[in-house]
Amino acid sequence: MISKRFTPAALAATAFLCFLGTLDSQHSFAQSTSAQTAPDNSKQNKSHSKTADDQTNSRTDVDTAAQIRKSIMADKDLSTYAHNVKIIVRNGTVTLKGPVKSEDEKQKVISYASSIVSADKVTDKITVKQ
Repeated sequence: MISKRFTPAALAATAFLCFLGTLDSQHSFAQSTSAQTAPDNSKQNKSHSKTADDQTNSRTDVDTAAQIRKSIMADKDLSTYAHNVKIIVRNGTVTLKGPVKSEDEKQKVISYASSIVSADKVTDKITVKQ
């Protein structure tokens, strides 16, 4: 009879200790993982003067950015870097920035933007990732 009274308590204590062990191992894992996987373009992003916050909410600027993004995303030969180039449109002027894998990708992204707005309204701040 006594063993039945202590079984739930013993199970609860065992489960609690296992939970604490899991938390400690997750904490150690999180520390080691974060030290290993630092983003590779953080320093580069800090030096950019224009950010996505600089884009206006005017319908024409938003539509222009969407059209450029759509044309870039439609090209499945482009890398993930090229697909994620920042597109900032302010008063009809487009700024492209971020890393791409090659000079060819850079030219393709610029040409997609130039097909939506005139080439003289495209500012190229794209870098080729070495």
